[in-house]
Amino acid sequence: MSEEWESKTVIGFKRQTAKVTKKDSELNAVSAVVATDKKISAGGNKANQGTDHQRIAKLDRENEVAPPPKISPTVGRAIQDGRMALKLSQKEVAQKINEKPSVLQDYESGKAIPNPQVLGKLERVLGVKLRGSDIGKKLETTKKP
Repeated sequence: MSEEWESKTVIGFKRQTAKVTKKDSELNAVSAVVATDKKISAGGNKANQGTDHQRIAKLDRENEVAPPPKISPTVGRAIQDGRMALKLSQKEVAQKINEKPSVLQDYESGKAIPNPQVLGKLERVLGVKLRGSDIGKKLETTKKP
């Protein structure tokens, strides 16, 4: 029991770690003989490397995902014609459908991915059919009594 009380605790003592040499000059300064080994088979099995790449490329081609379809040019032209008939700018139509002007610009140029909600808003504002068959025809407005 008395041994526990007499043990010393040193605070702030830094443990010595092995030093890694990074320069040839440091390595030459060491007096001990150091052996170096070269890895002979570092690349793995070189006979199968070409076939692995071919197999991976084949899998990539099989699993390739098609990009989502863009809006057809006829729909973009119908939007533009409907907007011009009402004498509205892209910015005004975009405000009416609560979208950014760039969204409307993408729809008119045919770069947009079709969104049924946006197309529905455009149909109501412009009064032009944009979905299904008869794209570009005027919508028949039926008033409720």
